[in-house]
Amino acid sequence: MRGTTEGYSFRAVFVLALVAAAAAAPAGAQSVAEYVPPPASAHDFELSIESIMQAEANVGQAPTQVRWTDDSRWIYFQWQPGGLEWDAGRSLYRVPAEGGEPERIDEVEARRLAPLVAGGDLSLDRTRRVTSVDGDLYLIDRGTLDVRRLTHTEEAESDPIFSQDGASVLFQRGDELYRLGIASGELTQLTRIESGPADEDEEAEGQRGFLERQQLELFEHIRRGARDEARADSIRELVEAGDPVPVHLESDERVDELVPTRDGARVLVRTETPTEDELQTMVPDWVTEDGYTTPLEVRTKVGDAQDASRTGVLETATGEVTWLDLTPEPARVSNIGWNDAGTKAFLFMVSLDDKDRWLFGYDAETGETTLLDHLHDDAWVAGPCFSSCVGFIPDSDRIWFVSEETGYAHLYAVNADASDKRALTSGEWEVLDVEIPEDRSRFLLRTNEGSPFNEHLYRMDFDGSGHEALTEGEGRYVGTPSPDGERMAVLHDVANRPPELFVADADDVSDMARITTSPTGDWLAFPWIRPEIVRFEAEDGTMVPARIYRPEDMGAESNGAAVIFVHGAGYLHNIHSYWSSYYREYQFHHFLAAAGYTVLDIDYRGSAGYGAEWRTAIYRWMGGKDLSDQVDGARYLVEQEGIDPARIGLYGGSYGGFITLMALFTADDTFKSGAALRSVTDWAHYNHGYTSRILNLPQDDEEAYEQSSPIYFAENFRPDQHLLILHGMVDTNVHFSDVVRLAQRLIELGKENWEFAVYPVENHGFVEPASWTDEYRRIFELFERTLREPGCTEEGGFCTVRGAAAP
Repeated sequence: MRGTTEGYSFRAVFVLALVAAAAAAPAGAQSVAEYVPPPASAHDFELSIESIMQAEANVGQAPTQVRWTDDSRWIYFQWQPGGLEWDAGRSLYRVPAEGGEPERIDEVEARRLAPLVAGGDLSLDRTRRVTSVDGDLYLIDRGTLDVRRLTHTEEAESDPIFSQDGASVLFQRGDELYRLGIASGELTQLTRIESGPADEDEEAEGQRGFLERQQLELFEHIRRGARDEARADSIRELVEAGDPVPVHLESDERVDELVPTRDGARVLVRTETPTEDELQTMVPDWVTEDGYTTPLEVRTKVGDAQDASRTGVLETATGEVTWLDLTPEPARVSNIGWNDAGTKAFLFMVSLDDKDRWLFGYDAETGETTLLDHLHDDAWVAGPCFSSCVGFIPDSDRIWFVSEETGYAHLYAVNADASDKRALTSGEWEVLDVEIPEDRSRFLLRTNEGSPFNEHLYRMDFDGSGHEALTEGEGRYVGTPSPDGERMAVLHDVANRPPELFVADADDVSDMARITTSPTGDWLAFPWIRPEIVRFEAEDGTMVPARIYRPEDMGAESNGAAVIFVHGAGYLHNIHSYWSSYYREYQFHHFLAAAGYTVLDIDYRGSAGYGAEWRTAIYRWMGGKDLSDQVDGARYLVEQEGIDPARIGLYGGSYGGFITLMALFTADDTFKSGAALRSVTDWAHYNHGYTSRILNLPQDDEEAYEQSSPIYFAENFRPDQHLLILHGMVDTNVHFSDVVRLAQRLIELGKENWEFAVYPVENHGFVEPASWTDEYRRIFELFERTLREPGCTEEGGFCTVRGAAAP
């Protein structure tokens, strides 16, 4: 193997045995795990930073938005195979239910077909579907697939549902609810919601006006009668005219969501009121078409006053709203919904400090609310499938929901009157997603039962019985059943292959027929590894999972140095047996291993996939257990992999960049160098929703922010350490100002051996391959300069790869 200073390329030379074994697999039953790549071509994939960072041009863009046609004959999906430009974008494809070659749909035809693949609401007899596409409503006959356009307006219509009798469609336009007769075309406005108080009648003047004002002032009887009479007259006039009775909100209050019953008699109304002192941070957009820097207002900071909200039940016939005040402390409603009959509703509520979650039932006939379930966490409530996983079991008053009550996310059910609460799943694993297929007969679950490193499909009856696995083996399976329940479209991926679309019989998903192959032949011909998953012991005795890439995996000799990769997001799962969202880094780790580095990728405390205790281990101290897990990972590399303790580096983006900074500033001499990409440097400057859950409010818990923010520890950066800071200048998530403040701190402290690389057109998630290439070239150069053993050959200011044999 030869290292170069230009492009950092490692040309893979495959042994004959690999080529001989790489015969194309036959069509039919096949999984990603079993997929055999085609033989290496004359143009083998070049393991270079520039090639890796072409990303989508190599691996394509995996199938998404998988939809069946209503007659269960076709599967439509968005997809982009590799081999095209990185910014080509996905196109619409389709394939018959029995499988076959994907057919690309041109853009004109895709626009025409959009209502057929747009989801929507089904009539109760399941013969029709209504949907919204580009702000207009469409009606689909599910048997003939005939499409009828219901609206063609400038204002957008959204969230359509069928009425109980199927004769009309209810939908939202602006902040109002309407009913449209399907046969007659008659349009009726059901709500009239206005900001600000109602207009008062013109007052009488002179002596008559004085007497009226005096009577109102002196007698409650007069005041009450005047109000009731005026209200009754107003309602009577409006009802007689067929107009909706107005509902008056506060002056700055606005409608956030309207959820009607199918008869339109009642509407759950959720509103928001912006705070008066709401301050939006500004991010400059530097490189613009007109040459002028454009300020972008993007978000508030943690601790800023947040929008107020409330939820009520509106009776459309009278305009009366019952505003619900249910919890003992300020809370926000994050999910609401009605049962099929429109007689019961649920309200999923979370306290503003995120330490409590309540599930309430509402009885439409009595107006009574009932507490169904309460979850408290001294840190914060959350978990997989949190606020989105709740609903009514079909044709019943029974509510299903997911809760971390036992420390792991599991499925529960309870009646709307709070009786008969039951746990439907249990164990030291998590429910990740819950669906009810169209036949409405049972649950379709996706869980990590059996191993946190795989995700499988299960089906289960509504009472928790009949728990049955549909898939097995390595990887991740995401299923979409056909409307008739006969077939299943499955997205499946493993560690060294991106998600691909398969189709199978719903009763035997293990026998899958492959539909797509996304990466190019050259990329598939490269021997991408499935990294070994190991566990090492942390300082508190916890066994921490990690993936390891060894030089021998690439046919190279170890150079005695190691790099630890720190994934972003904090609460994210990256140690698993399926394709990583960090697929560029996955390939870069092959590049590092080929250069002789051992690479460790850790699911540190705070990561997803391991239950509530693991998730909340970082409460009030980001840079505590999540960082000590990196330090213990470094110790594992020394003790088990023979790594030189003086030559360990680390890197990561976003939360991973934050941990990199904390590691260099607070972990003594564990790490020689680090690259911090788009990193948080001071949590008091990040957003409210994410940060306040973990660290509380900065004005209330200064200690948590100080012990969690790298900028407070910059003075500990050692002269023998090296830091590379990389950041997009149009980052609307972790603002560029974050690292600017840290740079000023380092300057004032007189620190050396740190450098800054900025990317003028990039947001938080980089887009352009040129930016990715420049970024990772600099990261590799950093490790070559600082981690490779003394005495290596200097070329162009850094050490080249040496001592590695071709695989």
